[in-house]
Amino acid sequence: MVKELIINSSENGVTIALLQDKQLVELHTELVNNNYSVGDIYLGKIKKIMPGLNAAFVDVGYEKDAFLHYLDLGSQVNSLIKLTKLIKNGSYKEKLLNNFRMEPEINKSGKISELLSRNMMLPVQIAKEPISTKGPRLSSDLSIAGRFVVLVPFSDATSISKKIKSNSERNRLKKIVESIKPKNFGVIVRTVSEGKGVAELQKDLLDLVAKWESFTTRLPTTEPSKKILGEMGRTSTILRDILNADFTNIYVNDAAIYEDVRLYVQEISPELEKIVKLHKGREPIFEHFGIDKQIKNSFGRTVNLAGGAYLVVEHTEALHVIDVNSGNRTASKETQEENATQVNKEAAREIARQLRLRDMGGIVVIDFIDMHKAQNRKELFDYLREQMALDRAKHTILPPSKFGLVQITRQRVRPEMNIVTNEKCPACGGTGEIKASILLMDDIENNLAYILNEQNEKNISLNVHPYVEAYIRKGLISKQWKWLFKYGKWIKVDGIASHFLTEFHFINSRSEEIKL
Repeated sequence: MVKELIINSSENGVTIALLQDKQLVELHTELVNNNYSVGDIYLGKIKKIMPGLNAAFVDVGYEKDAFLHYLDLGSQVNSLIKLTKLIKNGSYKEKLLNNFRMEPEINKSGKISELLSRNMMLPVQIAKEPISTKGPRLSSDLSIAGRFVVLVPFSDATSISKKIKSNSERNRLKKIVESIKPKNFGVIVRTVSEGKGVAELQKDLLDLVAKWESFTTRLPTTEPSKKILGEMGRTSTILRDILNADFTNIYVNDAAIYEDVRLYVQEISPELEKIVKLHKGREPIFEHFGIDKQIKNSFGRTVNLAGGAYLVVEHTEALHVIDVNSGNRTASKETQEENATQVNKEAAREIARQLRLRDMGGIVVIDFIDMHKAQNRKELFDYLREQMALDRAKHTILPPSKFGLVQITRQRVRPEMNIVTNEKCPACGGTGEIKASILLMDDIENNLAYILNEQNEKNISLNVHPYVEAYIRKGLISKQWKWLFKYGKWIKVDGIASHFLTEFHFINSRSEEIKL
C-alpha cells in the first residue's frame, strides 16, 4: 500500500490529505484561529458544580463553558489539585515529582462536589474539541503524548499497546521503559515502539519530561482560563501518529512549513527525511494530485460507487444514517442474493473510507441491501470489520440486526469534516447572469496591452478556463501567434479546470498574480 501525505497551506490554515494508493482516505484542517485542540492543557476555573450530572462546567476561555465529568477527573486528581496549590503558592520548587507525596486515589463512585468547588483552579486537558453548540469536553487525567510513548504524571504503571502481540517484545519494552522513566510518572508504550532501541525511546521520553517541566514552569504565572501547554500543530501530530516506513512521499506547497516538516521528520525518523518534498509547480497542489476532484466526489449527500451503486448519507444531531442503494447494478446477470452481497461489500469498503474522511463520530446506522443467507451476512460483517481495522479512531461494530441494519459507534473528538460540494456560481454571484462571453477576449486583450505596454512586465502567462485556452490556441494563426506579432512576446496560456468560464488571471515570472 502506497501512502502519501499532501499538505496544502493557505491564508486560512493548513489542510492535510492522506492518500492510500492515490485514493483520499483522510482530510484534516488546521485553522489559523483554532485555539482548542485535543491535548492542549489549560488552567481551568470551576464555574458551576452540577450534582445532578456529577459534573462541573469549567471556564477555559471558550465562549461556552467546558464540560468536566467526574469519570474524567482521573484517579489521581487530588494529587494534581495538591501540586497546583503548592506550585501556585511557591512552596514546591521542583520541576519533576521525585519528592512529591502522592494523595490517595479517589472513589470511582464518588461525588464531584466532594472534590471540586466553585472558583477552584484546576489544570485540565482538552479531550474533545468544541462540536456544534457544545463547548470543549475536558479531562484532568493529564497525559503528554510523544511518538513512541505517552507520559502520565501521578502514576507508576507501565502499559504496553495491545497491538504488540509478542510477549518477548512486550517484556523487552517494559524493562527498557521502567529503567529510564522518572519517579511518580507512568508510561504508555505506543505500537510504533515495536523493535525500537533504548536510545530512541529515551530521547522521546526526555522530550516529554521537558514538556512537563515547561508545564510546571509556566503554571505559577498562567492566568485562569489560559493555555498552559499546547499540543503540537495538527501537521506534526498526524506525522507523529501515523508516519512509518510505508510512506513514500510527503508534499508541501509552503517553504516554511516544508522546512518545519522536514526538520520534524528528520528528528523522529531520519531515514524518511528524503521523502519530504516541496511542491513548486504553478498548478495548485490539491489540483495537481487530483485531491480537489476527489473531495467533490466524496462529500455531499450522495456518494457514487464504481460499480453503479451509490450511498445516501444523512446527518442528524444524534446520529448519521447511511443507505446503500444498488442503482443500475440491478440490471446485472447475478442472482439477487449475489448482487446484494457484492454491492454491500463494495459499499462497506467505501463506508469505512467515508467515516475516516469525514471524521464522522457518534452513532452511525447503515441500511445495507437485504441478504437472506446468514453466511452472506456474516461475510459482510467480517469484511466491514476488516476495512474498519485501518481506522485509528476507537469504534465498535455490532452485527446486522434482524432488520438488516448495522450500527457503529465511533469516537468523536473533533467536529465532523463538512465540505459543501454545491457551489454558488462565482461568475454570476447566484444571479444566474454573467457578463457577455463575447466580451471576454476584449477584456483579456485590453489587460494584456496594459500589462505589457504600461507595466513593462516580461515572461507573463495567462491562466484561463480550459475551453478558453482551446479557443486561444485554435487555428494555424492562433491568438497566441497574433499576440507574438503584435507585442513581440510569447504569452504562455494555461488551462485551469477550477476556473469558471469567464475567469482569467495574469501571472508574472515570479509565479505571482498580477493585480489588475
